[in-house]
Amino acid sequence: MGLGARMDCCRQFVKYSLIVSNFIIFVGGATLFCLSLWTLVDRNFMNELLDTNLFSGAVYVLLVTSMTICVLSFVGCVGASKEVKCLLLTYFIIVVLIFVTMLIGGILGFVFRERVQQTMRQKLRSSMSLYGSRRDVTESWDQTQERLQCCGVDSWHDWNRLIPESCCQEIFGGQRKECTLIPAVTNLYSQGCLYVTTSFMRDHAAVIGGTAIAVAIIMIFGMIFSCLLFTMIE
Repeated sequence: MGLGARMDCCRQFVKYSLIVSNFIIFVGGATLFCLSLWTLVDRNFMNELLDTNLFSGAVYVLLVTSMTICVLSFVGCVGASKEVKCLLLTYFIIVVLIFVTMLIGGILGFVFRERVQQTMRQKLRSSMSLYGSRRDVTESWDQTQERLQCCGVDSWHDWNRLIPESCCQEIFGGQRKECTLIPAVTNLYSQGCLYVTTSFMRDHAAVIGGTAIAVAIIMIFGMIFSCLLFTMIE
């Protein structure tokens, strides 16, 4: 077998490897989009309490990034199948930019995680004073405490006045124990909503983060194969 035949065989291998990589990237991007959308909808009941764009902003960025990844994987497949150097170069540059963005976002999220939690504590405490006077805040607090089975920010002691009925432990069929007059750990939710909310978001972030890491790893292969195929095309 001559050198030209071996080079052609190698080019075909790289070509189809890039196509397969982009198919996996497309599936990963679509999965990341669905998970981000699920997270955005699933935490909707806490919007009025947190009153912050930190979490929503991050999820929206992931939504846009995941859609871009899906479109980009299509461009990569076309560029590989047609062996168009312009598309391959465009694909490589955008993949590098997305990879760097995801890397920086992950690092910043890790570095500022304590500051985000402190901001959440401040927002939750400030919204407590609006309970009973603003319907949206009241409903959000009740839904959060009922759904996550928590009470107050750090504990039920944060409610200086009458404790909301949503803090009372549910027995069955929507019935609750009486805890508003004589609160005790036996009749109300003892965990604070800050801890439970943080755990709730951390669980969502872990699922999304794991998927994003898997997509990023496959994107590395996409960058390598696209660079190799670009150099092999005459």
